[in-house]
Amino acid sequence: MSKSTVNLKINNIPLSVEEGTTILEAAKHLNFKIPTLCNHDDLSCAGNCRVCVVEVEGQRLLSAACATPVFEGMHVQTNSEKVRSSRKHIIELLLSEHNADCTKCYKNGFCELQTLANEYRAGDQLFIDLVKERDKIIDISSPSIQKDDSKCVHCQRCVRTCEELQGVSALAVVYKGDHQKISTFMNKPLNEVVCTNCGQCVNRCPTGALTERNYIEEVWDAINDPSIHVVVQTAPAVRIALGEDLGFPVGERVTGKMVEALRYIGFDSVLDTDFTADLTIIEEGNELLTRLKKALVDGEKVALPMMTSCSPGWIKFQEHIFPNHLNNLSTCKSPQQMFGALAKTYYAKKKGLDPAKIVSVSIMPCTAKKFECQRPEMRSSGYQDVDYVLTTRELARMIKQAGIDFTKLEDAHYDSILGESTGAAVIFGATGGVMEAALRTAWEVVTGKPVPFDNLNIMPVRGMEGVKAASVKITGTLPEWNFLEGVELNVAIAHGLANARILMNAIEKGEANYHFIEVMACPGGCLGGGGQPIPTNMEIRKKRTEAIYAEDMGMPLRKSHENPEVTQIYEEFLTKPLGHKSHELLHTHYKVRKRY
Repeated sequence: MSKSTVNLKINNIPLSVEEGTTILEAAKHLNFKIPTLCNHDDLSCAGNCRVCVVEVEGQRLLSAACATPVFEGMHVQTNSEKVRSSRKHIIELLLSEHNADCTKCYKNGFCELQTLANEYRAGDQLFIDLVKERDKIIDISSPSIQKDDSKCVHCQRCVRTCEELQGVSALAVVYKGDHQKISTFMNKPLNEVVCTNCGQCVNRCPTGALTERNYIEEVWDAINDPSIHVVVQTAPAVRIALGEDLGFPVGERVTGKMVEALRYIGFDSVLDTDFTADLTIIEEGNELLTRLKKALVDGEKVALPMMTSCSPGWIKFQEHIFPNHLNNLSTCKSPQQMFGALAKTYYAKKKGLDPAKIVSVSIMPCTAKKFECQRPEMRSSGYQDVDYVLTTRELARMIKQAGIDFTKLEDAHYDSILGESTGAAVIFGATGGVMEAALRTAWEVVTGKPVPFDNLNIMPVRGMEGVKAASVKITGTLPEWNFLEGVELNVAIAHGLANARILMNAIEKGEANYHFIEVMACPGGCLGGGGQPIPTNMEIRKKRTEAIYAEDMGMPLRKSHENPEVTQIYEEFLTKPLGHKSHELLHTHYKVRKRY
C-alpha cells in the first residue's frame, strides 16, 4: 500500500512528500541544508544533539528536524532569527564540553563540529569551559582505534553504529547528567573488550573523539632511511575511494595515479595486494575442494560450511562471539598477510635483499588490518610480516604532505613480482567479491569450463542485501572431480557484523545448510571499510561498488588461476597449493577470546 501525501511549506515554499517523512528529509527536496551532528543516513534517528532545530508555526518550542515527521499544512522555518540564535547557542554549549585543540587535532579540517562552529561563528566564550581533566586521558591501547573522550559530543553515532550496523555493542552510554560518557564494558581499554577494530565508529564520529591509530610518521621514517627497502601493497578497495579525499568525485577509479603518487612519496617498490588475493583464491579454493572431498568421498567429519578469512574484523568477531566455529574458518591468511610473508621471503630472495632491512607497508580500507598485522601468528617470515598499515585516509594525507597534485599525475603501473593481478582479485573489495572470484576459479577447475554466467559476472552473489544466498548445481565435471557431479553447491554472503550474527545464528540453529560462506565485517564489504574516506553511506557505497566492477571488467585477465605471476610463484617457490611451504607462510590458526 502506497503512503499518502503530505502538503507543507518550508521557508514559505510549498512541498509535497510522503507521510512519515521527517522535516530534515523534506528540506533536502528543496535543497535546504539543516545541520546535524547525531543524524547519519546509515543509523536510526536519535534527535539528541539538537543542532537541527527548526521553527514550526504554532509550536512554542523548536523541533528537532531529524526526529519530527511532517504533517498536513505544516509551516517550517529553517533559518529564522530564533533558529539561528538557538543553533549558535547549542554549538557553543557543545564547544564548552569539547577539548578544542583544533590546530593539533587529527580531524582538523574534517571535523563536523569545527565546520558548524565556523559557519555559525560560535566561540564567543559565553559558557565556561567544562572539559574534565579525566577525559583528557586518551585510550591508545588498541593498535587500530584511538579514543579521546575530551572531544566527544555525546552524539551517540558510535554507539548506534556498533549496536545497529555491527551487532557488537562494544560501546555504550553510561552515567547521567554531566557525568555521562561513551564507555566500554566496565570502562576497560579498547583492547580488552569485544571490539572487532572494524573502525565503523571512526567512520561516523563527527569529531576527533574516535580516530584510527596513525602510523604516518613511522612510515616516513622508514622511507627516509637509506638503509631500509620499503615495499608497499595497496588493497583493491583503496583505488576506488582514494580520489574522494584528493579532488575526484565518488566512484572515480584512480589506480594509475595512486601508483605514481606512491612512487613520488618514495616507496622503493609499489606492489598490489590483488596479487595475493589471486593467490588466496587458489589456496582457499583448494581448501574448500579438499574439505568437500573428505566429506563426500571419504565420509570424514569436516568443518562445513567453510568460511572466508579475509576480514580481520570478522575473524575477531568469531573469536569472541562464535568460538565453537573457529574450525569452520578457512586457514588461509588474508591477502595482506600472505603478501607480508612473501615480501620478506620470496620477494627478498628474488631481489637479493636482507629481509631484516625490508619494511612492509600496506594501504588498506580497513582499521582492523592494523590489529591483524600485529597478531603474533603473523610472523611466519621470521619477522613481523607486515610492519605498518595505513588507511586510505592516511595515504591521502601523506600525498598532501608530499605536496603532490594528485589530479595532475600520469597513470603508472605496479612493479613486477607480487604486482600482477586479475579482475577476480579486484572484486575482493565488494561484498560477494571473494565468493564470485572463488566460483570463477573453482568451477573451471572442476569442470574445465568457465562458470555458466554471462561474461563471468555471477549476479546472484552481488548486491547490498545484508545476507544473500545462492545455489550452483555442478555439472560436467572432469574425471578427478566426478564426486561433485550433480552436487548443489550452496553459498551465502553477509556484510556488516550484525548480518553476520544473523547468518551464524541460523547456522547454529540448523536452519541453514551451506558449503561456503563469505563474511565481510564492514557494510558493503571493504569498499565501506572503517579506513575509507568520510562520509560514507549507502549511495556512496553503491558508487564505489560500480567502480569495483568496472575495474574488473576492464582487466585483461579476470580469473585468479590465469595470473601468470601466481603460476610462477608456485613453480619457483611454493611448489603446490596447500603444500608444505604454503602452509608455513600462507596459512594460520585462530584463538578463543573472552566476551567480557
